[in-house]
Amino acid sequence: MPTPDSAPRATPAAFIRAILGAYERQGRDPALALARAQIDPASLALPGAGVTAAQLELMAGRAMRELDDEALGWFSRRLPWGSYGLLARGSLTAPDLHTAMRRWFRHHGLLTDDVALSLEVEGEVARVRLRESGRINGDADMREFCAVTLLRNAIGFSCWLADSRIALTEAWFPFPAPDHAEAYGLLFGCPVRFGAGDAGVAFDARYLALPVRRDEAAMREMLRNALPLIVLRYRRDRLLLRRAQALLASRPDLLANAEALAGALNLSVRSLHRQLARDGTTLQALKDEARKAEAIRLLDRSHRPVKQIAALTGFANEKSFARAFRGWTGVTPAAWRAGNRS
Repeated sequence: MPTPDSAPRATPAAFIRAILGAYERQGRDPALALARAQIDPASLALPGAGVTAAQLELMAGRAMRELDDEALGWFSRRLPWGSYGLLARGSLTAPDLHTAMRRWFRHHGLLTDDVALSLEVEGEVARVRLRESGRINGDADMREFCAVTLLRNAIGFSCWLADSRIALTEAWFPFPAPDHAEAYGLLFGCPVRFGAGDAGVAFDARYLALPVRRDEAAMREMLRNALPLIVLRYRRDRLLLRRAQALLASRPDLLANAEALAGALNLSVRSLHRQLARDGTTLQALKDEARKAEAIRLLDRSHRPVKQIAALTGFANEKSFARAFRGWTGVTPAAWRAGNRS
């Protein structure tokens, strides 16, 4: 993890102010926690103030232990240190992510009824919803910090269980857009809207079928340093290959534009290449596979000229398309079409 001095200060200072509010309600001094995180309290009131992910992790970790409250003052009663570890262990034996998330949310309701977490599946879309009972402690900073952290915790832990990033497609919150609303793009990596009826995130429901890949030994290791699951987004995406294939199949315009494809997957081109390499493939291989499928579809089901099909599948000219098609199938596009229509 980057050190506080070297990393970008993209985490809203409002989250640190919320933690300071928890200290105030317990009548405790936050000086040691601030010093450990290298945070100058006077800087938190400056316009556009922010901290690094490392500073938030250090501050939150110290506060949870000192206050013996893993909820950091959000709820009508404390959640003693180790509460979320119990939730995690309750989901460890689930066969898949769908079962694990439902268990985690159900058990969370045993810890507090100040909020309710639920998982909804509608067609190809899964949604995690967070509904408040109206008893969230504190001011707007605390309400925001509670919603953001609980959702990041739920998704971060789910990513860890499946050893896969869960690429979010949307996030929404019930409060007005804060001054630091631009930070939400970094926090959730998807479009965000404010002023909704509740809080939540949406993602591809296929992630729910991923198996739980962790065991008790991995759980013990993770619990020794669990906060990065909340603070930092998980990188590896086990559905990336299938998501990229589906996009290329449904949007042939992406075949010739790596930047647009990466953008549609909420990744940089460099990250896309790196993650595909982990899955044992390349962007070129995916594009070739999609081009082949699209070319065959157009040859079989349309009367478009071969030259036009070459352009539609991202080739500079008919000659290069014919050479690639022969490499895929052993015959020219014209021979393929003639053979399938004879």
